[in-house]
Amino acid sequence: MTSTSSCSQGLAPRTDTDAWWRDAVIYQIYPRSFADANGDGIGDIQGIREHVDHLAALGVDAVWLSPFYPSPQVDAGYDVSDYFSLAPEYGTLAELDALISDLHEVGIRVVIDLVPNHSSDQHEWFRAALEAGPGSPERDRYIFRHSADGAPNNWGSLFGGPAWQPVEPLTGRSQDQDWYYLHLFAAEQPDFNWSNEDVHEHFRTFLRFWVERGIDGFRVDVAHGLVKAEGLPDDDLGPDRWNVVAAEGEDAASARDKLPDVGPAFNQPGVHDIYREWRSVLDEVGTDILLVAEAWVPTEADAALYVRADEMSQAFNFPFLTAGWDADRLRRVIDVSLSEYGAVGAPATWVLSNHDVVRHASRLTYPAEMDTDPGIGPKDPQPDAELGLARARAATLFMLGLPGSAYLYQGEELGLPEHTTMEDEARQDPLWERTDHLVTGRDGCRVPLPWTRDGASYGYSTTGRTWLPQPEGWGSYSPEAQEGHEDSTLSLYRRAIALRRERRLGRGSVEWLPAEPGVLHLRNGSTGVALNTTEQPVTLKGSGSLLLTSWHQDDRGDAGTVVLPPNGACWLDLPQGGPDGGDPC
Repeated sequence: MTSTSSCSQGLAPRTDTDAWWRDAVIYQIYPRSFADANGDGIGDIQGIREHVDHLAALGVDAVWLSPFYPSPQVDAGYDVSDYFSLAPEYGTLAELDALISDLHEVGIRVVIDLVPNHSSDQHEWFRAALEAGPGSPERDRYIFRHSADGAPNNWGSLFGGPAWQPVEPLTGRSQDQDWYYLHLFAAEQPDFNWSNEDVHEHFRTFLRFWVERGIDGFRVDVAHGLVKAEGLPDDDLGPDRWNVVAAEGEDAASARDKLPDVGPAFNQPGVHDIYREWRSVLDEVGTDILLVAEAWVPTEADAALYVRADEMSQAFNFPFLTAGWDADRLRRVIDVSLSEYGAVGAPATWVLSNHDVVRHASRLTYPAEMDTDPGIGPKDPQPDAELGLARARAATLFMLGLPGSAYLYQGEELGLPEHTTMEDEARQDPLWERTDHLVTGRDGCRVPLPWTRDGASYGYSTTGRTWLPQPEGWGSYSPEAQEGHEDSTLSLYRRAIALRRERRLGRGSVEWLPAEPGVLHLRNGSTGVALNTTEQPVTLKGSGSLLLTSWHQDDRGDAGTVVLPPNGACWLDLPQGGPDGGDPC
């Protein structure tokens, strides 16, 4: 598919060309695993408040808070039972207000998760829908269908099994016989019916409510899934997206690549009408409010459709995340992303880790063609920790040298790897149970952070309790262990973010420079950015003087000649300057 959006199509010029988010470094906080202030083993808002100094010293422009709403926690908070409050285990709305104030005082904006595809089955609307019965206005807020021949279609849940749940076992009433409701994820996550005006009004109210509390932006979960194809036709992938492929001889990890979020349940044209509606609401209540799409769509051209001037601000660049340790793939993604997003006047975004994928300090040790998601377990080939950290540092330094906005995931600034040896009994991701242990799941990237060298939970909890187990030696990655060491990963992140802002790399452009196979070398303004994905050292001649390296470098070397080691990246000063970025139109 090619993009149907371009500057030449007559779209109104963008008015957000100076918006804060166009070159922002945004740090994702997974509240449950960040820091636990009350000792119950679950991270909380007060725990985040106690580490605002860490975020300020890191130099990020904004934090993105993963769901903190009241929830039964069937899917780590993405099953929301109340969109206008805070889960008691995380604290109170007053504490959240205080956190927002704390962050704003140090110049950090706040982005929160918006979950519009589905609610929890404990949401008052869904409880009312079950009570009201077939054909009621209450049920029309969700997708209920009658079918006397089994499930209304063959759609499969992304968490395994069919996507339709029988209603009669839930209500015990004969009138509900042969009725089903749709859930693209867990059965406890019924999908909203976006043809219903109540749903539209609910989320318009949501946007206004949180902007009034000081929120600066929203990350939209499953942004490509809200609208379903007319008539709900069958899906070519069938009723069980995981097990069908695995039955053909594929393992669960390699199956992931064959199961993109495509088909009649995803990426329908109607989703764009919703985001135009939201943009109109946000333009009324605030200035430069961020909307970022989590849209697992087939191509960068598809993603660019979400960031046209009257829709969203950004879309996560998942092709960049999944390109692996492969120079050719990375260059292709960069070129296509800058072209497609630039055609609609939007910035590219770059991301290497988040709460749904294997941490890149582990993932990048594997061949680019090997799919590690979702999860690595003790029976899988184990990552090389030293190699993984070297590649992770290099990949991050290279990423932060690109124009646009960058997303970081909590703990990556410490060089945290995936927890790949977690015992099965400790796993809590619904993917593990709902695929009959076929899929390892995402727990390995959600392990509570270490803050100190020692202690039962390495400073995460006041009592030493943790909701997921931490691996042994976790404290060696802690800020306490890294503070004051110039060659530490934490120091590298701090220096890179500060230098990125100083040299305005996020507002720059890319000019590719000659390089050997497996090496990427580009100019961004007066800064050279180079990455070596090979196992051999490479000399960059005529390349300027070193500014920053992913490896420990005591001797900055002679200007004009730089030796880029295997699995290394660097920034260079190019006094001669470079081409100015400009309006793509």
